[in-house]
Amino acid sequence: VEQLPLRFVSADQLMQTIERIVSTVNRRVDESNPMVDARLPSGERVNVIIPPLSLTGPILTIRRFPRSFTLQELIGFGSLDEHMVFLLAGLVQAKFNIIVSGATGTGKTTLLNALSGLIPAHERIITIEDSAELQLQQTHVVRLESRPPNVEGKGQVTIRDLVRNSLRMRPDRIVVGEVRGGESLDMLQAMSTGHDGSLATVHANSAEDALTRLQTLASMSDVEVPFVALHDQINSAVDVLVQLTRFADGARRITEIALLDSHGSEPYRLATAARFDARPMTPDGRVHGTFHYFPLPRRTADRLYMASQPLPQAFGVAQSADQLATREAR
Repeated sequence: VEQLPLRFVSADQLMQTIERIVSTVNRRVDESNPMVDARLPSGERVNVIIPPLSLTGPILTIRRFPRSFTLQELIGFGSLDEHMVFLLAGLVQAKFNIIVSGATGTGKTTLLNALSGLIPAHERIITIEDSAELQLQQTHVVRLESRPPNVEGKGQVTIRDLVRNSLRMRPDRIVVGEVRGGESLDMLQAMSTGHDGSLATVHANSAEDALTRLQTLASMSDVEVPFVALHDQINSAVDVLVQLTRFADGARRITEIALLDSHGSEPYRLATAARFDARPMTPDGRVHGTFHYFPLPRRTADRLYMASQPLPQAFGVAQSADQLATREAR
């Protein structure tokens, strides 16, 4: 993010530009509808907010997304290393339910795109997003996008509606771009009722916070479920949490891969499988560190062993899930 010496002539000119942009996606913006969230045909995400909600005049935010990066490219950026790729490949192909968590701008969607490359090509994948950003690398992908209400306040289709409908579409995998409301309950129920291998992202500052946030979001559903029951549901549905962090130098890294090893009504018990330990920033303004790995819980190792799916060729090395599980168990 950098400031440029470019300015609109006036607030009226900026407002005219905003109106032209939102009109291309059949939206309108005025005092009765001062906030607009839309996606341009070319893929950019657009957000508009105008007075009286904005005290500094009309605000137009356009987010452009780069092409999707592969796991090999992310290794080159230092976001993860080869050992972490093999671990994630085993978890994805053994159909563990994975939650990718992190703050805004940490690269959750980028990692989700990269992880999708580990899903076998023959599986039917359904993606559900608020604004379509995912660029999955498979061919058998069905993309669904929510729809806001029209100018009459009708026709809204929420993420939750799409999650419910996806269960009738015979999915092998359900990928939810981001859970931020009551749809998390439907997602958890899908994960715990036969739709293994699902992936989703959530805003959270740590793996522990991600579990708490999921529980809170699920309670926002119009279905009144006791908080204790939601706790049990999360213990049953979620298998892995992948935490992303953006460091002071702008680098984005996987800082923890945590396995949820608790059952039923037990308190959440996370077992760290991998962790990035950062060192103090160097004089050149860079943050360096080391990836560390820890023994897998027996239940996870057994599940990886039983999956026994060959991992994709990468870096000239071929491993299988059973080899990975055996190595980690040792």
